[in-house]
Amino acid sequence: MTRRDLRRRFTRLVVALGIGGSAFQISGCDPSVRDTLLTGLESTTQTLSSALITAFFLSLDDDSAGSGGLTTTNP
Repeated sequence: MTRRDLRRRFTRLVVALGIGGSAFQISGCDPSVRDTLLTGLESTTQTLSSALITAFFLSLDDDSAGSGGLTTTNP
């Protein structure tokens, strides 16, 4: 294995352990703190995904406007 493969596997292991450990940690929290944390994570995830989707479609729009790509009509 190369050094890059080992680093990638180690990173994935650390992320998996972090996510799994946080799930166990959240279950032991005060319910109001847990609800506030989960609400914040939900809104952050929704905002991030909305921004990424918007950016993706804007990049498609910019590419098609200036590239002079294929059209379905004959000139």
